[in-house]
Amino acid sequence: MAASVPPAAGRDLTGQVAFVTGASGGIGAAAARRLHALGATVHVAGRSPERTAAVAAELGTEPIVADFGRLAEVRAAAAQVLERCDRLDLLVNNAGLWVSRRLETPDGYELMFGVNYLAPFLLTTLLTDLLVASAPARVITTASSANLAGYVRLGDLQARMFFTGPTVYGTTKLENILFTRELGRRLTGTGVLATCFHPGVVATDLGRGDQLSGTVYRSPLRRVMKSADQGADTLIWLATQPAGHLRQGGYYSNRRPGLVNVQALSRSLPRQLWDRTEQLLRDAS
Repeated sequence: MAASVPPAAGRDLTGQVAFVTGASGGIGAAAARRLHALGATVHVAGRSPERTAAVAAELGTEPIVADFGRLAEVRAAAAQVLERCDRLDLLVNNAGLWVSRRLETPDGYELMFGVNYLAPFLLTTLLTDLLVASAPARVITTASSANLAGYVRLGDLQARMFFTGPTVYGTTKLENILFTRELGRRLTGTGVLATCFHPGVVATDLGRGDQLSGTVYRSPLRRVMKSADQGADTLIWLATQPAGHLRQGGYYSNRRPGLVNVQALSRSLPRQLWDRTEQLLRDAS
């Protein structure tokens, strides 16, 4: 059984504005509730209209319903944040999924690449100006220790040449770490801190809609998985620690620097991946 969640020491968030994706349940909803309890005004996005509305009602805000497998809906979500908020102190990129077979988004991207990596990349770039204008601000992205099993092939980001569910999932989480490192480099001096984290193995609906992965998350193994609130612990810690205690572009697990794939140590790959991603998005627009 996972241990209870220790308290997150750090700053009071009264008056701060946060936006959390993947917040219709699981880690996202747990994090949104805890940020709200710390005093933040929290806006949430989720795929399910009913579940997202229920979480938003608890927080006293209006839901943003978006399927992050559709780039048009990612852009629409960003537009709603820009319309509602005159500041943004915290962006939490949490939406994600796991599937065991190769599927594509309506835009033609491999599904996990599209939802886990491309969508948060696009959302963050659309909201960067507001984050910088609101500085000090933070971007926190959900990664995973599964990054250790990933491998980024710049010539095959869509996993057309090689696909296994665990490897591609791990690759998207490695891409989130690379994205965070490059984002941190680009935001140096702006007052915006970019970090990412491993939540642990959490009993959520990460494998929704996938027979194989969904079976694992519905099995008795759930009894030894973390709760959603426990999975959100490092996220809340990253949101509340003094910025000087954290590393720009850093990856954390259990409130400590986490183990990363050797590709995450490359000086050139984060920038190469960023440039290739920008080209993909230009081609899609």
